Amino acid sequence: MADDLGYGDLSSYGGKYNTPNLDKMAEGGLRFTDFHSSGTLCSPTRAGLVTGLYQQRTTVDGVVNANSKHPAHQLGVDPEKIISYPKLMKANGYKNALFGKWHLGYLDRFHPMNFGFDKFVGYLSGNIDYISHYDRMEIFDWWHDREQVVENGYSTHLITEQTVSFIEENKHSPFTILVAHEAVHSPIQGPNDPIQRGPNKVKRVKLRPDQETFALMLRELDKSVGEILQAVHKAGIGENTLIIFTSDNGPMSLASAGILRGKKGSIYEGGHRVPSIAYWPSVIEANTTTDQTVISLDLVPTMLSVTNTKQPPDYQFDGVNIMPVFKGQDLPERMLFWRNGGSFKTSTGLTTLDSAKAMRDGKWKLVAAPYFKQIELFDLSNDLQEKNNIANKHPQRVESMLGSLKEWENEMLTYLPYQIIPEKAGSENKR
Repeated sequence: MADDLGYGDLSSYGGKYNTPNLDKMAEGGLRFTDFHSSGTLCSPTRAGLVTGLYQQRTTVDGVVNANSKHPAHQLGVDPEKIISYPKLMKANGYKNALFGKWHLGYLDRFHPMNFGFDKFVGYLSGNIDYISHYDRMEIFDWWHDREQVVENGYSTHLITEQTVSFIEENKHSPFTILVAHEAVHSPIQGPNDPIQRGPNKVKRVKLRPDQETFALMLRELDKSVGEILQAVHKAGIGENTLIIFTSDNGPMSLASAGILRGKKGSIYEGGHRVPSIAYWPSVIEANTTTDQTVISLDLVPTMLSVTNTKQPPDYQFDGVNIMPVFKGQDLPERMLFWRNGGSFKTSTGLTTLDSAKAMRDGKWKLVAAPYFKQIELFDLSNDLQEKNNIANKHPQRVESMLGSLKEWENEMLTYLPYQIIPEKAGSENKR
């Protein structure tokens, strides 16, 4: 999983940057044109990714704040209350690893080793200095399992090295790896650039335009994908290993959403329609493309299905098994929902303003502003850029979708750990 990578960044998606290894992965696999993250920011999508549930059900619908004084710093996904894929896979004999970013809780009870991961090398925060491994609060944040370890190296390279080693060590037994790259999230920092955080930081000198540094960061990410693919084939398990590449949300400021409207944090397509490639030579036909609507929540039920891992009885995931898509088949029709969340930056308690929300129903997308002050309807089949609001032309469609969205939101709000400030009081607050 890339971090803050946009729909328009990869050359296989028409982007301006050359990403040969991801292109090769696409040429050997299946490229999704309508794949979505469940959130428009990192923590929410990751909560959905490891559970197969809308992130609201896990209580993490916004960023888990790095600042220990912020009330959202205390939040996280509770492994005692929420089922996650590593524990289920472990019960089926799989060894599970996480290399890279966690961002689902800073407190010890939210540590990834409590979720069924057998090995964790990475960081708990939302981002770290790529070289010194200090987070934005100037706190050291590089872990080997439950211990903080000083390890020299560029985070993209370290994550790759750990992944390649784990593949070689476990090639004779079943395993899963969540490769949660930091790239291309800020700080904007190439492999040989000065340290920007921690006791050895230096005053930042702009060595090159930020866009060129971004290109270097993306290049290293692409190289990582190539090395991981090579490692899988070198281990002799390439034909029978499912590898999925995607991004946690839409693009950060230097990245590109292509023709899509919005970027990271936006409820429009650019905020959650992300590049995604599936590679599985023995099952997936090479060099194929699908326009099936898929969401990151689908990866857990798919993983359980392809590995014959038992789903808990009477337990319902929000995602679905997308194995039919791998075989060129269509998924049943369904509605998908998004809702921005989390508390605002100046919060002193667990309160927040209302947020934008959206839903998909086939070709139709409904977007609702906070407090439902404005409603927009788009036909994505001929308006992927979401330029033409046709809500006034389809009042019955709007009424039906709005009812579904409100019903879903009302259910999701019951899981959240904070209160929504009423509209009148909220008008005096700013995010």
